[in-house]
Amino acid sequence: MPPPPHSKPENILKRAEELINVGQSPAALSLLHEHVVSKRSRNSPITSLEPVMLKFVELCVELRKGKLAKDGLYQYKNTAQNTNVGTIEAVFNKFTELARQKVTEAQARAEEVQSTIESSAPANVEDLEASETPESILLSTVSGEQSKDRTDRAIVTPWLKFLWETYRTVLDIFKNNARLETMYQRTAHEAFEFCSKYARKTEFRRLCELLRNHLQNAAKFSSQMHAINLSDPDTLQRHLDTRFQQLNVAVELELWQEAFRSVEDIHTLLNLSKRPAKNIMMANYFEKLTRIFLVSENYLFHAAAWSRYYNLLRQSAAAVASGQSHKRDNPAVTDADMTKAASFVILSALAIPVISTSRSRGAMVDVDEAKKSKNVRLTNLLGMTTAPTRAILFKDALNKSLLRRCRPEIRELYNILEVDFHPLSICKKISPILAQIGADPEMQKYIVPLQQVILTRLFQQLSQVYESVELKFVLDLAQFPDPFKVSSGMIEKFIMNGCKKGDLAIRIDHAAGVLTFDSDVFSSARALHPGTHAGSAEAETGTVQRLQSTPAEIVRTQLTRLAKSLFITCQYVDPSFNEERLAAKAAALERTKEGADKERQETLARRDVIERKKQAASTALAQKEKEEANRKRIRAQQLQDMETQRRAEEQRERELRRLKMEQQRVQREEIEKQLNEIKHGIKGIDISSLDPSELDSHRIRALKLAALEREKNELGERLRVTGKRIDHLERAFRREEVKHLHEDYARQKEADSAAYDKMKAETLKEAERKHKEDVALKHRLSRLVPVYENFRDTVREQRKAEFDKRKKAAERELQQKMDARRKEVRNARAREQREREERERLQREEEERIAREEEEKARREEELRAKMAAEKAEREEKRRKLDEQAALQRKREEEAEAKLAARKQATTREPPRTLERPSPVAAPADAERPDSSGGSRPPTLHLAGDKKPLWREREAARLAAGNAPPPTPPTAAAAVEPPAAAPPTRRQGGGYVPPALRQSGGGEDRWRSRDGSGRSMGMERSSSGRGGFDRELPPARTQSPAAAGGSKPGPSVPAALRNRTMDGAGAGPRAAEERPPPPPQGASDGKYRPGAFAKRGQ
Repeated sequence: MPPPPHSKPENILKRAEELINVGQSPAALSLLHEHVVSKRSRNSPITSLEPVMLKFVELCVELRKGKLAKDGLYQYKNTAQNTNVGTIEAVFNKFTELARQKVTEAQARAEEVQSTIESSAPANVEDLEASETPESILLSTVSGEQSKDRTDRAIVTPWLKFLWETYRTVLDIFKNNARLETMYQRTAHEAFEFCSKYARKTEFRRLCELLRNHLQNAAKFSSQMHAINLSDPDTLQRHLDTRFQQLNVAVELELWQEAFRSVEDIHTLLNLSKRPAKNIMMANYFEKLTRIFLVSENYLFHAAAWSRYYNLLRQSAAAVASGQSHKRDNPAVTDADMTKAASFVILSALAIPVISTSRSRGAMVDVDEAKKSKNVRLTNLLGMTTAPTRAILFKDALNKSLLRRCRPEIRELYNILEVDFHPLSICKKISPILAQIGADPEMQKYIVPLQQVILTRLFQQLSQVYESVELKFVLDLAQFPDPFKVSSGMIEKFIMNGCKKGDLAIRIDHAAGVLTFDSDVFSSARALHPGTHAGSAEAETGTVQRLQSTPAEIVRTQLTRLAKSLFITCQYVDPSFNEERLAAKAAALERTKEGADKERQETLARRDVIERKKQAASTALAQKEKEEANRKRIRAQQLQDMETQRRAEEQRERELRRLKMEQQRVQREEIEKQLNEIKHGIKGIDISSLDPSELDSHRIRALKLAALEREKNELGERLRVTGKRIDHLERAFRREEVKHLHEDYARQKEADSAAYDKMKAETLKEAERKHKEDVALKHRLSRLVPVYENFRDTVREQRKAEFDKRKKAAERELQQKMDARRKEVRNARAREQREREERERLQREEEERIAREEEEKARREEELRAKMAAEKAEREEKRRKLDEQAALQRKREEEAEAKLAARKQATTREPPRTLERPSPVAAPADAERPDSSGGSRPPTLHLAGDKKPLWREREAARLAAGNAPPPTPPTAAAAVEPPAAAPPTRRQGGGYVPPALRQSGGGEDRWRSRDGSGRSMGMERSSSGRGGFDRELPPARTQSPAAAGGSKPGPSVPAALRNRTMDGAGAGPRAAEERPPPPPQGASDGKYRPGAFAKRGQ
C-alpha cells in the first residue's frame, strides 16, 4: 500500500525547500529528520529517498548538527544496505565532502580576517610610539596565543571539530559490515590525511584506538549479519593497507608509541593473513621500525631492523631481476640504495652498546624477566626466530659481504673498532671518520652511541693492563672532534653508570686525579665475571679483546688450572691410569650399546603410552569442552528465546498501548475538530457550558443535527418571505416595461440595419483588395515557371543518372559477391571432396593394415601349429619308446614274481600251482586257446626263453573277442585257490612286498607309487573297487596300458608324458572295470634278496 500523501519523500522535500527559502532551516532540518527516522520511510523507494537524504546531510553540515546527522545516516544505512549500496556511498561522500568544504571555507575566512586585522592595526593605534597596548599586554600575560591562533580557534576549530565528528560518525556506522568495508577503509584513510594535514595528534590517538576496537569487535562478533570475514585475504589486505597508512602518519607526527602499536597491529594481521605481504609493504614496515627503535634508543633491535630491511631489498632486487615478481610489488632498488642500506647496517651494528644502557640494575630477576619478555615481543615483530645479538648481526653482515658494499669510512670504522682496536690511538684514528659521519644528517644520530662503544672498549682494555691511571691520561685518550667533544663530567657519568650496573669496576680519586681499577682478587663485581653483563649485547659472546688475565681471574681459575696440570701429570707418570680410563670408557661404551636397544624400546613404549594418554586426555578434554559448549549454547539459546519472547511481549504491549493512545488521540482530535466546526460553523449553539471530556461523537452529532434542523427551518421561512416579496416586485416591473416595448424594438431594428450595411461594405472592399494582390502575384510568378521547369528537369536527369550509376555499381558488386560465393562453395566442395578422399584413403590403409596384421597373425599361428604338431609327433615317438621300455620292465617283474611264488610253493610243499596271476590284459588271449576237452588248461609260466605276446597283441585279441570275460574253469579255480579261507595277512615290518599283497589291501604305498607321486604332484590316490589306486586323468584321455589292471601301477614314466592320450581302445576305465579280479597270492617273507631276479633271468 503506498504511503499517505503527506509522508511521501517528494512532498517532504518540497516542504523543506519552502521552509529553507523563507529562512526556516532548523524547521526544515527537523522535518527531514522526523521523516528519515520514521518507520514509514522504510517502505519508501530508495530513488525518492536519496534526494531527501542529500538535503538532510546538507542542512546538518550547515547547522553543525552532528547527532541528528548520525541518527539519520544510521537509519538510512539500515534501510538501503540490502538493496542499494551505491546510494549509501553517494550520501556519505556528500556528507564528508561538505564538511571538508566548510573547513576550507573557515580557513579562508580566518586568513581574510587575520589579514584585515593586520592591515588595519597601524591605523587603529592611537600612540604609534607605544609598541603594545595595556590590553594586549594583559591578554598576552593571560594567554600565550597570538591573534592568529585566537582567530583560528574562533573560526576554524569548530569546523575542524565537526569534521572530526563526521569521520567518527562514518566509521561507527560502517564498522563490521562486509558490504561497506571498502567505504570504511577509504574513510579511515581520509581521517588519517585529516590528522596529518592539521597535525591533530590527540585525534590521531583516538582514531587509532577506535580502529583497534572496531577490529576486536569484528573478531568477537563475527557471527552477526553482514559481518566481515577476517579469513578473507582481500579483507585482510585492506586492513593491512590501512594499518600501514596509520604507521606512516604516526611516524610523520612523531607519535612513536602509536607507531609501535601500529607495528604490533600490522604484525598481528600478517600472522592472520594467508597471503604473503608485498615486498614494498614489508620494506616500509622495516624502515619504520628502524626509526621507531632509533627514537627509543634500542640500538640492538634498530640494527636488527636495518639488517632485515637490507635482506628484503636484496631479495626484491633478485626477484625482479629473475622475473619472479612484478616491479610494482617490490621497492625500487638501485646500487646507491643498496650501498646506503649496507652502510646503515654496519653503522647501526657498531653503535650497539657493549654494556647496558638501561636505568635499572640487571641483577634484579623481575627486570630480567621483563626485559626477556620485551625482547621476545620485539623479535617476533622483526620476524626472527631467535633474539639478535651484536655478534650475530656482525656475523650475518660478514657472510653477506656487506663490508664490500658499504661506504669506505664505515668499513674503516669497523676495522678500527672490531678488528684492530688500540686504546692509545683510537681517538686519533676515529676523529676524521666521526667528522665524515657527522656531516651526514642521517648518520649524525649514531655519534653518541659510537662514543659510548669507544669508551666501553677503552675502559675494558685499560682495566686489563693497568691497575690505576691518571684521569688526565684518560681524558687525553678520549679526545673526539670539535663538534663531538666529550667532557670530563660526561666521562665520569659514564663510569658511574657502568659501575652502577656492575659492568665496570672503577674508582675515581678526585683528590689525586686517579682512576683505580678494581683489582681485588676476591671482588664480586660483575665486571670481573665475563658473560654476566647486565643488559649487555655481548652477554653470551664476550667479544671484548682479552690482552691478559686479571688477578681476580688468576685466583678464580687457580684450582681449575691445578686440576688440569695434575690430570696431565697422571697421564705421563702412571700408564695404568690411561689404561684404566680407556677400559672404563670402553666398558661404558659396551654397556651403552647393550642397553641402547632396550632403552630405545622402552623409550618408544613410553612415548606410545604418553601419546595414548595425551590423546585420551585431549579426547576427554575435547569431549568435555564440546559438552560444555553444547550446554552453553543450549543455555544461550534458551536465554535468547526467553529474551526474544520477553521483547515480543513488551513490543506487543507497547503496540497495544500505542494503538490505544492513538485511538484516544484521534478521538480527542475529532471531538475538538467537531466542536470547532460547531463553534465557528453553526450558530445558535452555546458550547461554553459543555465539558469536552464528557462529550462523545454521538452527542455531538445529535447537537449538530438539532442545530442544523433549526437552521434549516429558519432558512426555509426566510426563503419563503423573500420569494413572495421578489414575486410582487417582478410583477410590477413587467407591467411598467410593456409600455416601452414598441419604441425599443424600432430603435434596435435601425441600429442592426446600419451595422449590417457597414459590415457588408467592408467585406466587399477587402475581397476586392485581396483579389488584386493575388492577380499581381500570379503575373509576377508566371515568369519563373520556365526556370523552375528547367531546374526540375535537370535535377530529375541528374538523379536518374546517379541512380543508374549506383544501380550498375550495386549490380556489379552483387555479381562479384555471387562469383565469390560460388567460388567459395566450389572450394568448400573441393575441400570436402579432398577430405572425404583422404578419409577413405586412410580407411583403406587402415583396413589393409588390419588385413596384413590378420594375415601375419594367421601365418604365425600356422607356424605355431606346425611347430606344435612337430613337437607332438616327437613327444609321441618318445612316449612309444617309453611304453616299450615299460612293457619290457613289466615283463621282467612278472617273471620275478612267478619265480618267487614257485620257490615259496616248493618250500611249503603245497600242491603245485602257477605263480602267474591272470592278467586282465592276457586273459582274453588265454581264453582263445581252450583245450580239446572243452575246459581251460592251467596257466603256464612263461620263462625267459618262451615267446610271450606283447600287451598290445593281448589287448587286440581281447577286443577281438568282444570284451567278454572268459569263464573260469573249475580246475583253474581249484588250482589257484589258497589252502586257507582267511585272507592273506600282510607281513608286519619292512622288506619286499609282492604285488599281490600290495593289491589285496593295506595302507602302505608301493615304492613305484611313491616314486610316481613324488615326480607328479598333480595325481591323487583313490581306492578302486579291487583295493588298487587309479590316477586322476583329464577327461580327454584314458589310463595308460602300462598300468595294467587299474590297481597295479606301471613302470616309471616321465611326468611330461603321463597326461598324454594313449592309443588303443581298451585302456579306458570301463575296460578296467570289466577285467576279472586277480587270484590271491601266497604270503611272502617280504625280504628282498639281491641277485634273485638275475638268477631267474638266466
